[in-house]
Order: sequence, then structure tokens, then C-alpha cells
Amino acid sequence: MVESQGGQPSTSQAAVYDPKPSIRYASAVGLQGAAVGAFISAVQNALGNHSQGAAGFFTRTGGTIGFFAAMGATFALTESVVANTREKDDALNGVAGGCAAGFLAGIRGTFRLTLEALQAHSSLRQLSARSLPMAVASCAVLGAAVGTFDYGGKDIRGVSTTESREERRKRFFKHPPPSPFGTAAETSE
Repeated sequence: MVESQGGQPSTSQAAVYDPKPSIRYASAVGLQGAAVGAFISAVQNALGNHSQGAAGFFTRTGGTIGFFAAMGATFALTESVVANTREKDDALNGVAGGCAAGFLAGIRGTFRLTLEALQAHSSLRQLSARSLPMAVASCAVLGAAVGTFDYGGKDIRGVSTTESREERRKRFFKHPPPSPFGTAAETSE
């Protein structure tokens, strides 16, 4: 990149895109998703009534771990592949990643129909909750949420500023109105 005086990048030349390592990013986010899934699985296991004890963490609610890992990896891989293909780092990458993860969340359960559920004719209820329309709706909702978050600066607090705590405090609180008579120093002159 060409630098102008003062060490700042020149505004006449567009910024060069730095490609994201897709597999590394997907692996890292997948592991983070697995950690979140393990926490949720542990809470589900602790609050549920069952006779499996601590083994229920893997046997009863262990699918939650894999599901969260798959959602995280899907999001990260899709986001980085779209960014690398477009050679842009903007909110549309997050929309695509969120849509892919939401689609996975919506489609989960469609293939998990058991023989007992089919025999009991309750498959229609399960399919209506986890169906292709549900997957498309989840894609739209999660894609919109992540896209909005990315468009807003990828920070919950908004755009970060370099204001000190004292400057923020002064800006937040009301200032007393100026006296119409002025201060004592101004009146003595």
C-alpha cells in the first residue's frame, strides 16, 4: 500500500484485502461452539430428571455439543469463504455465515425421526417444527441478526471512541446554565 506523508495510507488507492484462513477460523469457532454446547449440555443434564447420572452429559444431551460445534464451524467457514471470494470484509459476509448457521439450526431434527415417531403418527408435528420452511426462516432471522451486528461495527457498545472516562462523564451529565450576571472575576473588571 502506498503511504502518504505522516505514515497514513493514501486515500487515492483502495485498501488491499487480507484473505482469511478459512479452515483455521472454522476450527477455532467450532471449538468455541463446542465449549458453549458443553456448558449447555451440562446445564441440561443437571436440571433434567434421569437415571443416567453424569453419563447423561454425553448420552442424553451430548448432541448439543456437536450441534453447537457444527453451527459455529458452519458460520465461520461460510463467512470466511464468502469474504475470500468477494475480497471484501463487510456485513454481507456475516449475513451469509448467519444464514448458513441458521439453516443448519432450522433443519436440525428433520433427519432424526425415529421409527416410534413414525408409527405414532407424530411425524407431522416434528416435521412442522423442523422443516425446510423453518430452515429458511431461521436462515433469514440469523442472517439478518448477524448482518445487523456486523453493519453496526461488530461491537455491542457501538463505535469505539478514544474518550476518557471523565470526558464521557461530562458529556453524559447536564451542565449548569451560565449565570446571566457572569462570575465574580468578570464583574470586578
